[in-house]
Amino acid sequence: MLISGALPEGDADFDELQRMGVRTIISVDGAIPDIGRAEVRGMRYVHFPNGYNGIDGTRQLEIARAIRDLPGPIYLHCHHGKHRGPAAAASAAIILGEMTPEEGTAFLKSAGTAASYTGLYQCVARAEPVDEATLSKADNSFPSIAPVPGFVQAMVDMQHAFDHLTAIKEAGWKVPADHPDLVPLEEAGRMTNLLRTAHGDVYLADESDSFAKDLLKSIEVSQAFDAHLLANPTDTEGLSARFKMVSASCKDCHVAHRDTRPVGRATSMTTSKP
Repeated sequence: MLISGALPEGDADFDELQRMGVRTIISVDGAIPDIGRAEVRGMRYVHFPNGYNGIDGTRQLEIARAIRDLPGPIYLHCHHGKHRGPAAAASAAIILGEMTPEEGTAFLKSAGTAASYTGLYQCVARAEPVDEATLSKADNSFPSIAPVPGFVQAMVDMQHAFDHLTAIKEAGWKVPADHPDLVPLEEAGRMTNLLRTAHGDVYLADESDSFAKDLLKSIEVSQAFDAHLLANPTDTEGLSARFKMVSASCKDCHVAHRDTRPVGRATSMTTSKP
């Protein structure tokens, strides 16, 4: 059985995967897998980081072979469980002859994959079944942790910082009662620093000027939010408005450039977090 979902975080999520009988976890997210929590529960982690621009044929075959060869049930995830994960699961299921491209596309829609993620929809629509001999030629090293460019790691860390700031916002721009480790100024500063890291990373060397300029705009908006939080920590309305601007800036940049940014190289599926 193949299950598609979101990033498992903390003991509760991994305990739930264990109760589900999961024996292999496949991540297509850029974040470093939590191998420790998986191993103590008898589960193996496999890391196939992938971008939002689609999944190339080589990577599709690697994922499909892992699903064929490794013990199941298998839990395949990205970060939120809505985009890269469902696309990877659906394309692999098609390659294995367990799903048609039409069924794969329908699965993406049911998982909540936005229509604007054209690269992900295309890789599913174009996937085709392969014979056992072809599949057996795919790399079977199945790494627990795969290398990713520094830029990608910055993006992963930035998503976590953004999620933390969202929790802080919901707590009235204070330290959340259930997350005393989340300090507003630290998370805001971390997000700005990560944007600076991404802008200065060598991974941008071959990118167009428009991408660098869009990242710079996001840095400026994030800096303004950071400064407002420092000067006006109780201005919840103003902070929410500035945080909304940060979100919009990041979303605009993501929409404009995600399809050009690779990260690295009969199935039952659900899309809920474990």
